[in-house]
Amino acid sequence: MSTVPGHPEAIVRPTAATPGFEVERVAPREALAEFVDYHWLVRWSVPKPHRQQVVPQPRVHVAAEDGQLLVHGISRSPFYRTLTGNGHVLGAAFHAGGFRPLLKGSVGAISGTVQPGRHLLAGDDRPVAERILAGTDSAEMIDTFEQYLLRTDPVPDPTGREITALVGDAQCNRDIVRADQLAAHAGCSLRTLQRLFTEYVGIGPKWVIQRFRILDAAGAAHSGERIDWSALAYELGFSDQAHLTRVFTHVVGTPPATYQRTHGRL
Repeated sequence: MSTVPGHPEAIVRPTAATPGFEVERVAPREALAEFVDYHWLVRWSVPKPHRQQVVPQPRVHVAAEDGQLLVHGISRSPFYRTLTGNGHVLGAAFHAGGFRPLLKGSVGAISGTVQPGRHLLAGDDRPVAERILAGTDSAEMIDTFEQYLLRTDPVPDPTGREITALVGDAQCNRDIVRADQLAAHAGCSLRTLQRLFTEYVGIGPKWVIQRFRILDAAGAAHSGERIDWSALAYELGFSDQAHLTRVFTHVVGTPPATYQRTHGRL
């Protein structure tokens, strides 16, 4: 398995998710590397139903589940999945600017929706999903999945590459806490940046920046270190600790200090 980017901090309550729950991340083949960041394969074997929450990120996912390939547009709402018995799900996590070349249209048009691949991409997805969900070998399942994605004939898009890079800058640079700062970094107007993000990412730059800062806060909660939440709130661009607490609670479900005490590693 390749070591590839991902957001392990996006898994809410990771210590509770560990038993019987395995996540594998695999780099895509070269022909898809500009579009797909990584494939993820989740396997589980749980004696009783397990409800797992994941913090939505600024990327589109396509996943083999429930007998079809489902395209998950970016959602502002919390994402939950209840796992029962034994099973697996295979998905593709796209680069922030990487899905538009497959969709051939604005990614903003599918935000907040979950739609079958056959409605948006390259023909009937159900036989592909059935083979993946009946499979056991990771490499064979991924090959089947990638063959379907390649049928969309995605063409490299220089603007998509630029947007992916900008989103990466917003993720890594904690000094970027406002959309106008990212626009200045990109050398364009805020209006232009908002239009490009809607077209390629599916959501605006303000949401993207704040979501990364919330993931930073979740990572801090998982670290096992004692956190000065007031200082961290300021560092992450929130007006004060109360502001961070409101946004974190909306996304994760509990205030950050409470989350760390009950689900972190402190």
